[in-house]
Amino acid sequence: MDIFNVLQIIIGFIGLIIIAVPFSDNYKIINFKFIAYGILAQIVLAIVLLKIPFIISVFEVMGNGVVVLQEATVEGASFVFGYAPSDSDGPYRSLLETFAFGVLPYIIVMACISAILWYWGILPFIVNLISKACQKLFNIGGPVGLGAAANIFVGQVEAPLLIRPYVSKLSNKELLILMTAGMATVAGSVMVALISILEASFSDENLIQHFITASILSVPAAIMYANIMIPSNEITDFNENKVPKVYKSTMDAVTRGTSDGTSIAVSVGTILIAVIALVYIVNSFLGLISFQFGFDLSIEIILGYLFAPIAWLMGIPWSEAIIAGELLGIKTTLNEFVAYPGLAALENGELSDKSKLITFYSLCGFANLSSVGILISGITAMAPERKDDLINVSFKALIGATLASCMTGLIVGIFI
Repeated sequence: MDIFNVLQIIIGFIGLIIIAVPFSDNYKIINFKFIAYGILAQIVLAIVLLKIPFIISVFEVMGNGVVVLQEATVEGASFVFGYAPSDSDGPYRSLLETFAFGVLPYIIVMACISAILWYWGILPFIVNLISKACQKLFNIGGPVGLGAAANIFVGQVEAPLLIRPYVSKLSNKELLILMTAGMATVAGSVMVALISILEASFSDENLIQHFITASILSVPAAIMYANIMIPSNEITDFNENKVPKVYKSTMDAVTRGTSDGTSIAVSVGTILIAVIALVYIVNSFLGLISFQFGFDLSIEIILGYLFAPIAWLMGIPWSEAIIAGELLGIKTTLNEFVAYPGLAALENGELSDKSKLITFYSLCGFANLSSVGILISGITAMAPERKDDLINVSFKALIGATLASCMTGLIVGIFI
């Protein structure tokens, strides 16, 4: 690593923090200790998850498990959606070759498995460890610590359900932490679906390791940015010894997990239909206007230039920053299910392997405009009286979650 790269990384750390400061309610009382703890926690976690041989071996086993999970999902989906090839000249030999029936079923199966693992106590054990660490590091209460950490494995709306009795009592800062962590991470139910999209382009990488690493690293970053934007010491803690159970039995976990997964899959599919159609319409108008002046213009080109400086702050060379910035902009304005296929479709040489992996980490999260609406409506259903507070912190949450994923990309880039 030459001196220029070192300077770029130092400027990246400073720049990604400074961007958040103007959004602070009171920048004069920002506790810089929590900023240091957040960055240090990410660095330590990156070393543990990316460099320790035993952990790497565990992820390799999990990678093999993902292959089995994919095969199992194809088996189930084939029974429902597959059909024997015909002599017709249709575009698909099977419905499983489409996104709706070939990718979205992974979300349903993974949501079901996550629910089972939660009821059996496996996921709560891991989540509690991360939650306790976050509570100690950042001086936050048990409910919001649990809700933030749970986002690593469950969805952004499902995580607050784990602390439903406390949502109405949370301070605005704690609501911000909950929303920021929800948008800075990717739920386990979605990971396998995204892996199926990316595995051809990242054939040499253990994608499950990168997705889980990205989500774990982004939790302390999300809390750090929430501390910058609303620097207060209000703490809501548990008033009993244990959190209420989510599922009543294994069968309840199976049925409710499947139902939740179906809702997520349908939501992803319908949002994609709408946003891709809207992008096409807007690009048609932009193309018509720019053609009159002899140049090309599209949403992707505009986003590329807007987000290129942030891509550079993550450690990506300026020659590649516009391409990475375009993908980051697409993920923020649309969603990760549009951005990741764009990353997978890049031709060899457009981004170096290091830049591709940094971009991969920066895209790992639900930080987009549609997620803001989903979170506000989902949490409002649990605590209707907090709707105005949720709306007030939602923009900060979107900014904080986006920056948290970018900070994770920067830190991981140091170890690549």
